[in-house]
Amino acid sequence: MFHVMCKGSGMIHINMCTMLGFITTDVNITKELLTKALKSAVNDTFNMVSVDGDTSTNDSVIVLANGMAENDLIDKEDENYEKFRYALYKVCKALAKKIAGDGEGATKLFEVMVVNAKSKEDAVTLSKSIVSSNLTKCAIYGNDANWGRVVCAMGYSGVEFDLNKLDVYFESESGKIKIVEKGVATDYSEEEATKILDNKAVSVICDLNEGEGMATAWGCDLTHEYISINADYRS
Repeated sequence: MFHVMCKGSGMIHINMCTMLGFITTDVNITKELLTKALKSAVNDTFNMVSVDGDTSTNDSVIVLANGMAENDLIDKEDENYEKFRYALYKVCKALAKKIAGDGEGATKLFEVMVVNAKSKEDAVTLSKSIVSSNLTKCAIYGNDANWGRVVCAMGYSGVEFDLNKLDVYFESESGKIKIVEKGVATDYSEEEATKILDNKAVSVICDLNEGEGMATAWGCDLTHEYISINADYRS
């Protein structure tokens, strides 16, 4: 069993910004393996979130285990450790998505998935570059299938990739549409694309077709309300 709490909505570009997370569990586990499991989960969840690209000084994610479940002590990386590690990852992922979707002034959760990159490191860099792009975030807010902004953010990320192999999709609960195939715009329907983007949760999927690396980053759209909040804010 887990009990969780997180705080954070603005000045968020997590790199362990103003994000605090507290997780408690009844599992009986050693300090060393609890720390290792948390670090592993944080790298693929909280550290993949960006609301506005601005970091601050007090990121913290804390996990406490009291052992009240009275399970056999988890003191080695066996099947029980893997079960716990995966459960902790799922908790951290759920919290990370809630933080992203609850960004200041946000109307949408914006998810970016990069798949089939040359390496996981490339996929991490590319996904975070796209999800942090102000132009892309504005396009998401305006339901604008502006794939050029997505590819632009990939281009300035510093990662080398073959544009001629790139496929890009937009997806939401309203459907999925391919807007770029092998680096060239498809003959997609603007009306359908707008319908897909007009949802509370929107995903961009970038398939590089170059390897097996993959990563997912989470953010939100950039709205007039974000400017209003931060134009009248003094810490």
